[in-house]
Amino acid sequence: MSHRLGLQYNLYMDALPEAVPVAGLFLATYLLNLPFGYLRRRTRRFSLLWFLYIHLPVPFVFLARVLSHLDLRYVPLFLFAAVMGQLSGGRLEF
Repeated sequence: MSHRLGLQYNLYMDALPEAVPVAGLFLATYLLNLPFGYLRRRTRRFSLLWFLYIHLPVPFVFLARVLSHLDLRYVPLFLFAAVMGQLSGGRLEF
């Protein structure tokens, strides 16, 4: 193994411990927003309930990010997961 490949391998192994909490919080954010998207779909647009169903999960995701000591650079990723959870939840039919 050349020195260059060894360095690349070490960089990947150094990033791995941070990737696990990021992936876990991404999944948790998505799953948390699913039921709120489902509930939001059944309310009048721009009503108080509609607003609450969009914003109630935000403090929980914020708290989870802070407690897991993840950087602010991951916020756009979690925002994407939240939007996708809201949209997917809005498409659920029971």
